[in-house]
Amino acid sequence: MNGEKFTLMQYPISAVLGLIEAKDFVIPEIQRPFVWKRSQVRDLIDSLYNGYPTGYIITWKNPDVRTKDGGKSNGKKVLIDGQQRVTALMAAITGMEVLDQDFKKGRIYIAFNPLAEDETKRFAVQDASHSKDKRWIPDISAVFSAEFRQRAFENEYAQNNPSVDLDELSETIGKLKAIANRQIGVIELDHSLDIDEVTEIFIRINSKGTALSQSDFVMSKMAADSAHGGGLMRKAVDYFCHLAAKPDFYPQLANDAEFQSSVYADKIKWLVKDYDDIYDPDYGDMLRVSFMHKFRRGKLADLVSLLSGRDFETQEYREDIVADSYAKLDKGIQSFIKQYNFEQFIMAIKGAGFSSSKLLNSQMTLDFAYTLYLILLEDETIPNEQIKRYVQKWFVMSTLTSRYISSPETNMDWDMRSISEKGFLNFMNEVEAANLSETFWSITLPQKLESSSVNSPAFNTFLAAQIHLNCNSLFMNGTKVSDLLNISGDVHHIFPRAYLKGNGIDSKGKYNQVANYIYLDTQINKAISDDAPSVYFAKVIRQCETGNAQLGNITDIDSLRENLAENGIPETIFKMGAESYDDFLAQRRLLMARLIEKYYKSL
Repeated sequence: MNGEKFTLMQYPISAVLGLIEAKDFVIPEIQRPFVWKRSQVRDLIDSLYNGYPTGYIITWKNPDVRTKDGGKSNGKKVLIDGQQRVTALMAAITGMEVLDQDFKKGRIYIAFNPLAEDETKRFAVQDASHSKDKRWIPDISAVFSAEFRQRAFENEYAQNNPSVDLDELSETIGKLKAIANRQIGVIELDHSLDIDEVTEIFIRINSKGTALSQSDFVMSKMAADSAHGGGLMRKAVDYFCHLAAKPDFYPQLANDAEFQSSVYADKIKWLVKDYDDIYDPDYGDMLRVSFMHKFRRGKLADLVSLLSGRDFETQEYREDIVADSYAKLDKGIQSFIKQYNFEQFIMAIKGAGFSSSKLLNSQMTLDFAYTLYLILLEDETIPNEQIKRYVQKWFVMSTLTSRYISSPETNMDWDMRSISEKGFLNFMNEVEAANLSETFWSITLPQKLESSSVNSPAFNTFLAAQIHLNCNSLFMNGTKVSDLLNISGDVHHIFPRAYLKGNGIDSKGKYNQVANYIYLDTQINKAISDDAPSVYFAKVIRQCETGNAQLGNITDIDSLRENLAENGIPETIFKMGAESYDDFLAQRRLLMARLIEKYYKSL
C-alpha cells in the first residue's frame, strides 16, 4: 500500500479534544451512542495516568471539493474509529454530556483520590460516598477546567486532610493534569483511499478485527456535512430505526429541539404507535433502500463517493455533485419514512403469508422488496393496484432462490440496472423464466427442503404459503396454521423424535428434517405422544368412520384427505412406520414444493 495514502501522527490528548472543538475532527454525533460502561471510562483514565498506551484513533479526510466559483472547500477529518475512547475522554476530562443507548444525555463522573495507597484504587466511578469523603476529588473534570487554580485547591485540600504532604499532593495533581499531554496515536487516512482499503486498514489495526460497514462510512460522511443538512438527515435515519424497534423511545427523541424543528420530526412520529416487528430496519437497511430507489444503484460504496462529490468519469470532486447527492438522498429518506409507504409495504409482506417475523430470515431480501415497492410507486406503467402483487412475487421468488444471500450488493446493483434498462415487467418475466422452471419446482425446491434448519427459506416459505392459502392445521377444521404460528403453537415432529430414535434413527440431522416438521395444536401433540404415524393416523381414520373425535375435530374421510393435502402429507402415511421414514421425507418434500408452487402462482 502506498505510504502517502495515510499519515501516522502523535497528538497530545488536549490537541485532539481541541481539534474536535474546532470541528476539524468530526465525531459522528449519534451514529454510535456511547456504549462503554462507566468502569471502562475509569480504566482508560487510569491507563493514561500511568502512561500506558491506549491504541490508535483513525480519521478519514473528506476530499477538498471544487466549488462553483472555482475555489476549493477544505474537507474535514471524520473520526471512523476510536469514537468510544474519544467520547470517554471528553466526558471525563471536559465534562461533556454523552448520549447513552437510549439517546438520553448524561454526565459521567470519574472521582480521584490523591491519597490512595493502593494504585489500583486511585480512580473510581463517582457515587455518593465520593462527595462526602474529603479525600476524594469527586469529578476530575474540575482539575482540567481553565478556571482550576492548583495552589488554592491544594491549600483547601490540606485543610480538609491535615495529614497530607503538600509536595506529594502537588506532584500527584500535576501527574493527573499531565493526562492532557499524553500522546495518542492518530492515523489520518487520505480521501484517495477506496472503501476496501479503508476497511482493510481498519481490520488490521482494530484489535477485535471487526470491519466497518459501508453504511458506517455513509453515516460518517453525513456527520461531517453542515452545508446540505447531512447531520439532520443522519438523525432522521438513526431516530427512525431506533423508534421502529422501540416506540417507547419517543420521549427521548422529543427532547432534541433541533430535530423537532426539522421536516423529519412529524414524518416519523407515527412510529410511536407502531409495534409491528415484521420490518425493523437498522440504519444500514434504511440507507440502502433510500439510496437504491433514488440513485438506481446497488452499491453503498458509490453513495460514499457521491456524498464526497466524486465525478466517476473525471475522478475529480465537485460541490455540485455533493449538493445533488444530498438532495436525492433526502428524497429517498423521506420516501422511506412516509407512513403510507412503509405500512403498505408491510401489508404486502404480511399479505404474502409472512405474517410473523419468525418467517423472515434475510433483511437484504426485505430491503430490496421495499426498494422495489418504492420504485414501482413511481413507475407509470404499473397500475397502482398491482404493485403489492408484484412486490410479493418478487419477495417470494428472491427468498426461494436466495437471490440476495451471496454477494447481495452485486446482485442488487445488477437488478437495479436491469429494471432501469428493460422495465420491471420485462425483467421480472426474464428472471422467472430463468429461475422458476418446472425443474426448479420438481427437483431444486425439494432439494432445498432437504434441511434440518427450521429457519431455512424454503421451509419458511412453505409456512407462509399455508398462511396465505388459509390452510387448517393438521387434524383441525377451523384452527389455522396462522393461529398456531402467531399465537400458541409450536413446530412438532410428524414422526415423533423418540419413536425414530427408538427405531435406530438417532441422527439429529435426520429426525429433525424440516419435512418431518409441522405446526400442531399442543393438545393434539400431547395425545400423539411417541406413537408411530401408522398408530395415530389409524385413530383419525376410525373417528372418520365412527364420527367420535379423539384427535382434533375432523370426522369425515374427505375432510381428512383435504387436510392432508393442505399440510403436504402423503396419504400413504396411514401405513408408515420407521422403515418408511426416508420414503416419507421424499414424498413430503415433493408435496411441500407443489404447495409452494401453487401459492406462488396464486399471488
